[in-house]
Amino acid sequence: MKKTLTLATLGALAVAGAIAFTTFSIAQSEGDAVAPLAQQAASADAAKQITIWRDANCGCCDSYAEYLVAHGYQVTRVDDPGFATRSVAAGVPEQGIGCHLAEVDGYYVSGLVPVEIIERLVAERPAIQGITLPGMPPNAPGMAREKTGTLKTYAFNDGEVSVYSNE
Repeated sequence: MKKTLTLATLGALAVAGAIAFTTFSIAQSEGDAVAPLAQQAASADAAKQITIWRDANCGCCDSYAEYLVAHGYQVTRVDDPGFATRSVAAGVPEQGIGCHLAEVDGYYVSGLVPVEIIERLVAERPAIQGITLPGMPPNAPGMAREKTGTLKTYAFNDGEVSVYSNE
């Protein structure tokens, strides 16, 4: 019985090895086609990693972080009572500061911006520094379980401000 099990295990390993070798050989013959797929996967991973600088005493920031986690993001929280100063240094207009500052895939996101707007930002990759949802709107994620109603999000870049989303 043990011999049969051992032979079956060795046979399965041999088949798995052959499949792996064949797959590797095909990938090598395709050359550069494999590299863009790896780069796309790395970019997708970066788009799901977000760092939030926030006041340690802000409960809505924790709720917002949990909201992001529930939507597949890996969230790093950094206690920073001076996040407003950090926000202005990152280009967020003073009148447009949200309740925390985040960075995702090279963009700054200020405030309780809904996931679908962050994902559109990262997918579209506009030539801006970031977006902001000023203040603490009661219908925004982090204040409410999910976004309800309309939220106006602004784009900022080198002192210029424009509406990015009004939905």
